[in-house]
Amino acid sequence: MRRASALVGIVSCAVFFVSHPIDAHARDTATVDGAAVHFTVQGSGTPAIVLVHGWTCDSSSWDRQVPELSKAHRVITIDLPGHGKSAPPQGGAFSMGQFARAVEAVRRAAGVDKAVLVGHSMGATVITRYAQEYPTRVVALVLVDGLLAGPEVRPRLREMMVLPATADEPAVRRGMIKSMLSPATTQADQDRILTMMMATPEATARGAMVAMLADDALNSQPVPAPAHGIFAAQERPPLDFLIKMIPAFQREDVPGTGHFLMLEKPAEFNRALLAYLERLPAASR
Repeated sequence: MRRASALVGIVSCAVFFVSHPIDAHARDTATVDGAAVHFTVQGSGTPAIVLVHGWTCDSSSWDRQVPELSKAHRVITIDLPGHGKSAPPQGGAFSMGQFARAVEAVRRAAGVDKAVLVGHSMGATVITRYAQEYPTRVVALVLVDGLLAGPEVRPRLREMMVLPATADEPAVRRGMIKSMLSPATTQADQDRILTMMMATPEATARGAMVAMLADDALNSQPVPAPAHGIFAAQERPPLDFLIKMIPAFQREDVPGTGHFLMLEKPAEFNRALLAYLERLPAASR
């Protein structure tokens, strides 16, 4: 179960630029497919950063990143459809394409030209799909403990992780979440993560999981943007499919962390992310 749940995260973020003054921490909504998508904005500077959370999480996943990142960057966090303060998709059908359109709706509403997209867990699949659909809007991708499920493993993952309709959903989901935690996750953070993820409606939990592991989650188009991975050091899962999809991918590990490494060791994570942004060519920003 631990391996399967880690894969949930494997296969499971923000930016803003305007020409007029805004509040130091503005909150707003965009619209995708007729549904409201909540986002927040803080800071200024380029490259802008979009922070995209993972499965059954919300924008508060990045609370320990926004204050530091926004000192030099425009930062946007987003609640994906059905998560946090965002409305579920009309008709109830979730897809990675729809999540990518939600990110694009926020980009347009924010007036951002191009951004670095940072995705945790399922968010890594979301930002990869976004880069496939909107390549000219991407400066770079940062995958945070998130891998991409190749076609050879998706059927097995669906069998292991998509909850059957008859399952004791709360108990099963609680067990999956707990298996993502590690000795580095303090009790306070364990409680916080569990509360956040269990607050997400069952329909979203089931629908997002199905969407993440669907055969059409990603298309066959390789991503030309540079990409960096910041991973927990617990496991070193295979990267073959990820590297096939994102040839310019590199990775580093944050030792002594679990799946929620940005909460467990925020100082180390923030340094790693900011160092990567400094290495990006100025022309690409």
